[in-house]
Amino acid sequence: MEATIDKLDLKKIDPNYYSAKKQPELRDLDSYYYLSLSGRCDPQSDEFLQAIDKLYAVAFNLKFICKSEDMDFVMPKMEGFWWIDGGIEAQRKFAQTPADQWNWKIVIRMPDFVEGDHYYRAVQKVKAKNSDLLADDEVKFELINEGLSVQGLHIGSFYEEEQTIKKIMEFIDENGFEVAGYHHEIYLSDPRKTPEEKLKTILRYAVRNRENS
Repeated sequence: MEATIDKLDLKKIDPNYYSAKKQPELRDLDSYYYLSLSGRCDPQSDEFLQAIDKLYAVAFNLKFICKSEDMDFVMPKMEGFWWIDGGIEAQRKFAQTPADQWNWKIVIRMPDFVEGDHYYRAVQKVKAKNSDLLADDEVKFELINEGLSVQGLHIGSFYEEEQTIKKIMEFIDENGFEVAGYHHEIYLSDPRKTPEEKLKTILRYAVRNRENS
């Protein structure tokens, strides 16, 4: 009888990253590798939906490669970094900016055992199956370090995040921090299976001490 190899589940082994409370709180995060794809458009557009398909095509091929090497893992939650033009200070106006002016980077965090070679082979497999799906270097494998961050759990529609963002910004101001990164969302719920009013999303902003800036 063959031994069963458990799948690595990042959500279970790293609650510091994948859990949040409704009230804003401070977290300190390490550096992590992600698959990523960037663009600029309304998230309701076909372009954005196609970007998600491309990201997951690489992610699942990478997962299958790792599984063949006895390093299987549960597919991590998709995340998104969102920002508008104008630098860090402009990001407080993100929620009031028309959606077609949003810049974005969608990402999927990778386990620590995933290496550049796994990524390269996954991209090649995707391109071999459909040469028109993916442009060279469109999906990247990159290290991101947010470090000190303030976050809160938002429950409900993606388009009704303003109140949660307001609480986060008030916490940042009241505790002597300033925003040092873009609006970051971690999608804990699948919008295809979850009613809009029950969607759970972690909203997170990298911060720094105001006095040290």
